[in-house]
Amino acid sequence: MQQRNNNFLLNRLEPDVLNWITSQLLLVDLPRGQVLAEPDQQIDKVYFPHSGVISCVVELRSGDAIETGMIGKDGAFGAGHAFDGRVSMNRAVMQASGVASVISSDRLEGVANEFPALKKLLLDYEHFLLTQVQQTAACNAVHDVQARTCKWLLRMHELAGPELLLTQEFLAQMMGVQRTSVTGAASELQEAGLITYARGHIRINEIGRVRQRACECDEDIRSHYRRIMKTN
Repeated sequence: MQQRNNNFLLNRLEPDVLNWITSQLLLVDLPRGQVLAEPDQQIDKVYFPHSGVISCVVELRSGDAIETGMIGKDGAFGAGHAFDGRVSMNRAVMQASGVASVISSDRLEGVANEFPALKKLLLDYEHFLLTQVQQTAACNAVHDVQARTCKWLLRMHELAGPELLLTQEFLAQMMGVQRTSVTGAASELQEAGLITYARGHIRINEIGRVRQRACECDEDIRSHYRRIMKTN
């Protein structure tokens, strides 16, 4: 495992802050399926992904589950909890394997209190996460399955690249719909040449055309990120 410097938040830090926090970070492999947090669990570590995707999932009493947000190299998981000691309200699981820099919540809180710019950056990202959850809730209630599937694929492409390891059953669970609905949407996209799907692998072939079929939430989420995080 090699050190990587792909995390947007870490790369936004001033050199003196980055040097200090880097000395406190531990680089870890995060395999697909690893659980980082469970509901009502105290979060004692903060993860800054360099690759891979963390999925925030709400589990219902019925046993059903639905994804409310994704975290990748554009952010961090657990940063907000480091400042207020709150427990996790949902499950966080690695949807795509990757590498992350990890720091204890206590240490991050100490660094952030010493460097206000770091604290503001992390709180800004927490603001974006909340916005992403709200946008996802509206999307799930209003938009059709194919448009939502395209939005989901675009977000995964942004964080993990064009080759995605997942099954239609998993995708249906994350979207909170029947597997047959996802199968129909994926088949239409494959017949149109936009994606290739085989044996649990999806490859996006035509990113522009997938974006044309996605709902407005794809652009809205990216726009929220640019506005809140002040990026171009």
